[in-house]
Amino acid sequence: MDKDFYKLVTQKLAEKLGCETQDIYIVWQCKTLQNIKGLFSSDVEAANGMYYEATYNGNKGELYLDSYKKLENEVIKVKF
Repeated sequence: MDKDFYKLVTQKLAEKLGCETQDIYIVWQCKTLQNIKGLFSSDVEAANGMYYEATYNGNKGELYLDSYKKLENEVIKVKF
């Protein structure tokens, strides 16, 4: 299922961005029960620095695609 999820999301993003599936890369992926979530991006110009969060809802057989743009990167010093 995880490979099917990866293939489906890269295909949908490639269509959205007008590029090849090999231009899409996965940053992070997690599967819990019947649900899968992944964070994807691409270096193609059309992506324009966007991140795409894909969520597969196994109960409903639906794929959700959210788009995000990084606005800032803040460093916070911490000690544990």
